[in-house]
Amino acid sequence: MPSSDTYHLSKPPDSHVDESDSDLEIDLEELDPQAADPQNQQHQSEQRPPPPPSIALRNLRMGGLRRGAKRNGYGELGRGRDRNDEDADALLRHDDANHARYSVTHDEDAGLLSEHGGGGRMRTSSGRRRRSFASDGLRNISMKLPSFMSGDQSSHNEEQEQDEDDPSSSRLVAVGSSQSTRFPPNIISNAKYTAWSFLPVTLYNEFSFFFNMYFLLVALSQAIPALRIGYLSTYVAPLAFVLFITLAKEAYDDIERRRRDNEANSEEYTVLQFEDPGASLGINRPRRKMKSSHTRKGSKRLGIEQETDRLSDIQEEEEQAEGQGLRNLPASYVSEISKKSRDLKVGDVLKLTKGHRVPADVIILKCLTHESSANKEAEEEVPAKEEVLLLDHVEDDDVGEGSSKNAEASTENDNKGAEGSSSGETFIRTDQLDGETDWKLRLASPLSQNLGTEELVRLRVTAGKPDKRVNEFVGTLELLPSRQDVMSGAAYNPREGDDVKAAPLSIDNTAWANTVIASNATTLAVIVYTGPQTRSALSTSPSRSKTGLLEYEINSLTKILCFLTLFLSIVLVALEGFSTAKGNVWYVKIMRFLVLFSTIVPISLRVNLDLGKSVYSWFIQRDPGIPGAVVRTSTIPEDLGRIEYLLSDKTGTLTQNEMEMKKIHVGTVSYANEAMDEVATYVKQGFNLSSSASSANLALATPSSAYSAANVGATRTRREIGSRVRDVVLALALCHNVTPTSEEDENGQTVNSYQASSPDEIAIVKWTESVGMRLAHRDRKNIVLESAETGRPVVKVRILDIFPFTSEGKRMGIIVQFYEKLQPGNPSLGSSEIWFYQKGADTVMSSIVAANDWLDEETANMAREGLRTLVVGRKRLSLKEYQEFSAKHHEASLAISGREANMQAVVSQYLEHNLELLGVTGVEDKLQKDVKPSLELLRNAGIKIWMLTGDKVETARCVAVSSKLVARGQYIHTIAKLRRKDGAQDNLDLLRSKTDSCLLIDGESLAMYLTHFRREFISVAVLLPTVVACRCSPTQKAEVAKLIKEYTKKRVCCIGDGGNDVSMIQAADVGVGIVGKEGRQASLAADFSIEQFHHLTKLLVWHGRNSYKRSAKLAQFVIHRGLIIAVCQTMYSIALKFEPEGLYKDWLMVGYATVYTAFPVLSLVLDKDVDEDLANLYPELYKELTSGSSLSYRTFFVWVFVSIYQGCLIQGLSQVLTGVDGPRMLAVSYTVLVLNELLMVAIEITTWHWVMVVSIVGTFLMYIVSIPFLGGYFDLKFVLTLGFLWRVVAIAAISLIPTYAAKVIRRTMKPPSYRKVQGI
Repeated sequence: MPSSDTYHLSKPPDSHVDESDSDLEIDLEELDPQAADPQNQQHQSEQRPPPPPSIALRNLRMGGLRRGAKRNGYGELGRGRDRNDEDADALLRHDDANHARYSVTHDEDAGLLSEHGGGGRMRTSSGRRRRSFASDGLRNISMKLPSFMSGDQSSHNEEQEQDEDDPSSSRLVAVGSSQSTRFPPNIISNAKYTAWSFLPVTLYNEFSFFFNMYFLLVALSQAIPALRIGYLSTYVAPLAFVLFITLAKEAYDDIERRRRDNEANSEEYTVLQFEDPGASLGINRPRRKMKSSHTRKGSKRLGIEQETDRLSDIQEEEEQAEGQGLRNLPASYVSEISKKSRDLKVGDVLKLTKGHRVPADVIILKCLTHESSANKEAEEEVPAKEEVLLLDHVEDDDVGEGSSKNAEASTENDNKGAEGSSSGETFIRTDQLDGETDWKLRLASPLSQNLGTEELVRLRVTAGKPDKRVNEFVGTLELLPSRQDVMSGAAYNPREGDDVKAAPLSIDNTAWANTVIASNATTLAVIVYTGPQTRSALSTSPSRSKTGLLEYEINSLTKILCFLTLFLSIVLVALEGFSTAKGNVWYVKIMRFLVLFSTIVPISLRVNLDLGKSVYSWFIQRDPGIPGAVVRTSTIPEDLGRIEYLLSDKTGTLTQNEMEMKKIHVGTVSYANEAMDEVATYVKQGFNLSSSASSANLALATPSSAYSAANVGATRTRREIGSRVRDVVLALALCHNVTPTSEEDENGQTVNSYQASSPDEIAIVKWTESVGMRLAHRDRKNIVLESAETGRPVVKVRILDIFPFTSEGKRMGIIVQFYEKLQPGNPSLGSSEIWFYQKGADTVMSSIVAANDWLDEETANMAREGLRTLVVGRKRLSLKEYQEFSAKHHEASLAISGREANMQAVVSQYLEHNLELLGVTGVEDKLQKDVKPSLELLRNAGIKIWMLTGDKVETARCVAVSSKLVARGQYIHTIAKLRRKDGAQDNLDLLRSKTDSCLLIDGESLAMYLTHFRREFISVAVLLPTVVACRCSPTQKAEVAKLIKEYTKKRVCCIGDGGNDVSMIQAADVGVGIVGKEGRQASLAADFSIEQFHHLTKLLVWHGRNSYKRSAKLAQFVIHRGLIIAVCQTMYSIALKFEPEGLYKDWLMVGYATVYTAFPVLSLVLDKDVDEDLANLYPELYKELTSGSSLSYRTFFVWVFVSIYQGCLIQGLSQVLTGVDGPRMLAVSYTVLVLNELLMVAIEITTWHWVMVVSIVGTFLMYIVSIPFLGGYFDLKFVLTLGFLWRVVAIAAISLIPTYAAKVIRRTMKPPSYRKVQGI
């Protein structure tokens, strides 16, 4: 054997010298396709020198193994990516033998074998020779060929430059590897602003309000000397303060949103990390193909044909020498790492288990049960140990044998893993995405399901461009020869001998973001869309800044005040005459009057209102009656008091999405509540469940087996009822698609549970368990029922056919053959009973079951109670009947066209007629706590309630009835599957004549109306007391909300708990999110977040009403405060012969608007006219607010009249009693003005609060204390005299007493509603 440090030049292939190595020899020319340039190729082909010495390929592959015992083994090969190129150079330059070392990557073997551990690939159907290690190995040998080897030497890594993603094009996703295209990060964002957009957007929003722009112009006018009155800061500081408060509040709200988004983005997920096999053994360089890029593209060159023949010879020799081939090392080594949701990228493979929220749009690759995955991990330890032994100790001759055994073991393990992982099925819950309560079955593609986890990196997904259609997806899954082919990022051109596999992908292979894994199996899925490109995000409209209706109303009032200011200024100048004398230009005087009267439009109004909003938000968040309430948008609490339309989701909002079997009727008797114990007794007797578990040899029960002898003494009627109950329980225990599962809880104890596509199914199976019949086992072939008490098998059936539930058929059926005793294998068809069971909606089952006189009545009774009804029937089939049906059904299933219709026709012909009616079940979808009284209270408050859901028509109808959304006996007009325009108009005409009915419409019909009859539909719908829309997409929900807003100009509130409700919530004037069981997306995007639906009543009827009434009173009082000082200024200017001189300047003006009146006025936000109990008892009080009577043009002009009256009296009497000009008049006028405002606040208060007393008394004392510091404005000596005091008291009395008297008289003559309910 040659030295481990050298290699020798082999003899030609036909030589028999050194047999151990010469069986696989190649020329160096064969390693190179001669890709330098065409001219060089031609020259070489014409003048080809003698062939260079060949290298034994086995030396090339196995030399490192032989040296392993003397060195550090296989792990020493090619240590470092830099060294391997030097070694290859040394080899190929034919340097000195002592230095001619070479290195081969560990995963060469991966290329020398066939597909994922399956041994050598056999010949295909066309007779093509299976790929040998010669062809595979040459492509996968990782060495750098100097000077004459062309091709791309760049490796795919994280640092390589990526192309930007084009959202309008399809995408290639390399599974478990880095992508050649840069995709958006997986980040949830409900923030309204970025760091760059915050200032421009907020300032634009602020100055879009008229009075902010007005004060900006007033402040800027003070830069002109001719217009300056007092200090510049007097006008600039208030505006700056207002903007600072508003911007700070907006910034705080947005920071809070980002903080909550960060919580969702920081959720941890387990991600599979795939490493090259060489990396785990210390070989760090990547796998690289020997062929150049030109050869891979299929270029034809001179000499290729001759080399192909020589390679074929090598392949022949290799097959004879190696037998079954060598073990293919895995394409990667898998480890698990934890990543935050924000760090997930396209191509990452997620490991998801039950209860996990899917963080991005994924394609399901594998579904593994916990048992199978555990077994697989245990089995994988054995090959790993064998590899270590093989690498360290085996000699050359043992390699083939050991590898073959290894391959066989691995193949067996893979098969076990694939078999143990069921068929790649998993269930997901999509209620957070589309609102549907049924679980959805999702499948892994067989191509990836049967592939070893370490081979997933050879997969590539082709997916379409991102779109918002949650029920559609078209893609392709490809299995390529190597990871490098996958990562190339381009269309793969198969080489000769490559077996590229592909499989189609559909919606059944996907799980979109915000869905939840419902199965116990572990699901491996690859991310294809992230962040803003997910279906959930694309269905969500961007966040928008919301402005309350009160803001717009005040904005319109300030415009009136501004025109009043301009009118007053022009009148005062006109009375003097439009002089143009120097220093007395009329238009300058008008401008100065405008500045003087700027207090008419009070800038402090925004400050007071914003502070009031903060107080209301504080009250809401700290209300013990609404635990967990969060105010996310603090700018619109007043709108909570103006809601006229409430759009609600169903699943998770009105209902808990927890089904419970409430009632069963068997024809002559109905069972519910406590009577279910009697059902359990019948079942126990009927199936002889009291027998001990040791009686394993007892015969199994069948439908026709004799009724238990324990019932011999019972009456005939009781025996008949017992038999009926027994039959219906057996039917319900067998006719379903439920699979029993077991899992460990937190305490390590095994807990049995069920999984199915529909919660109704699970509710019924749980009910059969509660009455004694437990579903113990189910697979595709058998169902086993056991006694819930003893655990003894009672019934075992063989599943012959299943007819699954469809939304069109509204029924599901099953054909079973009963075992008569426990036995291995399946009984022959003719040896035992065959039965067909079916259950479905009463609308379809009434024509299928035999004639009866009670079905319609009982289903109607259950429907009135809001229960979801299912009718159960059965039919016995003879062997001949079943065989005839089976043959016809199979024949129909092979039809090319009309397959589904033909199969259904066969089922209808042979099975679905004259079924024995067994009973009717009633299942209740549990409502959220106090939903019924909450909806009733909201309706009494004048709110029209619409329910928008993605669920089925029948489900929506049942919930609408059970929640009392629809009154008992109220007519429900249903519009479903509407496709024709003429039918659409007929329905609208009918609804116009019945405006007291409820409209139930599905998404398809709604889309028709929104497209072709938009105005007509909404004009009719808003007249109805209740509208229920089902099968709605998230976009449709948002469109309905916008349509109501546009047409009615009323305030719309939307409430929901799922990701599918986000668009609707953001489109509403007020969005309320409920913190759901599976997600907080709706809560994060909403303006207000609560934990239960019934909290909404307090939020609207109590907090909303108070917020609106308080803000309305506060706004009018602030306007009054600014208007009265403008009237005083007018009187003063008139007395000065229309000169625009300021009355109260500098500190007097600033102090009046701040320390002398601010706190008492602001304390009005604590006022309330009724207590909470009365507000809930008389929701009609809320109804009054929707008219906007608290702040209207009538109330506004009442306050304007009061301001003019008081301002004229205060300033006029002050001038009359103390003289027109001078500090005495100023002292009297200003003191009466402050005192008047404090007492006006006291007059307006309905319910006193200690804060109000402190603020009024404290402010008055503060003014008294500050008088000595106002010597620059007042005559302090006069202030200390009795003459000052009597003037102040007299003027204040004349100003206030008539105002207060008028208010008392009005209350007496026409008391407000709140005083009526208080009995005052």
